[in-house]
Amino acid sequence: MDPFGRHIDYLRVSVTDRCNERCLYCMPEGYKGWAQRADHLSADEIVRIVESSTDLGFRKFRLTGGEPLVRHDIVDIARRIWELPGVETLGISTNGLMLRELALPLKQVGVRSVNISLDTLDPATYQKLTGGRLQVALDGIEAAAAANFEIVKLNCVLLRGINEDQILPLVEFGAVRGMPVRFIELMPLAPGGPINDGHFFSITEAMESLAVHDVLDPATNKPAGHGPARYFRLRRRGAHVGFIGSITCADFCATCNKLRLTADGKLRPCLGRHGEIDLLPALRSNNVTSSGLADAIHDAIANKPENHTFTDDYQNHRPMTAIGG
Repeated sequence: MDPFGRHIDYLRVSVTDRCNERCLYCMPEGYKGWAQRADHLSADEIVRIVESSTDLGFRKFRLTGGEPLVRHDIVDIARRIWELPGVETLGISTNGLMLRELALPLKQVGVRSVNISLDTLDPATYQKLTGGRLQVALDGIEAAAAANFEIVKLNCVLLRGINEDQILPLVEFGAVRGMPVRFIELMPLAPGGPINDGHFFSITEAMESLAVHDVLDPATNKPAGHGPARYFRLRRRGAHVGFIGSITCADFCATCNKLRLTADGKLRPCLGRHGEIDLLPALRSNNVTSSGLADAIHDAIANKPENHTFTDDYQNHRPMTAIGG
């Protein structure tokens, strides 16, 4: 339990801050944090941290980045985590560009769920936002569907003036494939980039735009997941839609059950605050013990704040790609 009575059992594991796209709301122009390779965790270190966390009751894990699939050993990392006693669920978050080759291997070694970023179905807008090619991402989505994961979700960051006209098309795209779409409010996590507060588009506005076309009923059988999304079912279309209102939902943090492990070995109790616990001393000292890691994880849980500070003039020091999705 953290100081506010929340049961912390979910660890999001960033395996790299590298990415094969340059999403404007995630990675500031010119960011090259990965140049400091000595600070980044090896596969053995990642597995040891996950193993220590399972001893403390963590059961749910998600591999993130950056783009986790750019690590050449990502399939092996997933396999080793899934084989650990105590691991109940294992997911991965990706932009989908490498899923055509990796979806089936990941499924075969234990990955149960995949979250795929898809902010637009317009190729030009996709290229502007990410620097990548939409068709490659779509091919990855189809590969994920063919691999028969337990669930595939599509994530869309809402951006005023850029993709609010894509809300219904994305919902219909997901509905045809049985993939829930989650609409996510923009968070201040790309300092110095071209995306700013003026692009903020709330989940309330997104819900209102959908309500023009269909009735949103609260979902009684919401898609499996461990995050803060609130799900609805479109009455006529049958599509499941999730909304993640980190900025506008007053109780957004009330049930937060997660810690984040950054690619450079820090445990971050809260995405929207600066405090981090450095695991590298416990990992790399000559007298490394599992108790040292356990103590550090306990410290992270004990320092988990009640709420984020995104709405309190939050000034981010590290971009999203460095913290982990």
